[in-house]
Amino acid sequence: MQTLDEMRRLSLLTADQHAQISQWVARAKTPECILAMPEPLWRALSLASLLMNVDADLLRPPSLSFDGPLP
Repeated sequence: MQTLDEMRRLSLLTADQHAQISQWVARAKTPECILAMPEPLWRALSLASLLMNVDADLLRPPSLSFDGPLP
């Protein structure tokens, strides 16, 4: 849901789209249910994901640095 909130904050989703997508995802019991989202919502989510370059973030290798205190 954090990503949806960020999409809304960046005005990539309207308040109504954000609310509808959030409700859909919250009710979905499986990934297949999420994929059954109505086409207009799916299009809005896909475009927002593209504009945020979400795929690049998912494909980036994890950082192996640690900024915490040493034991």
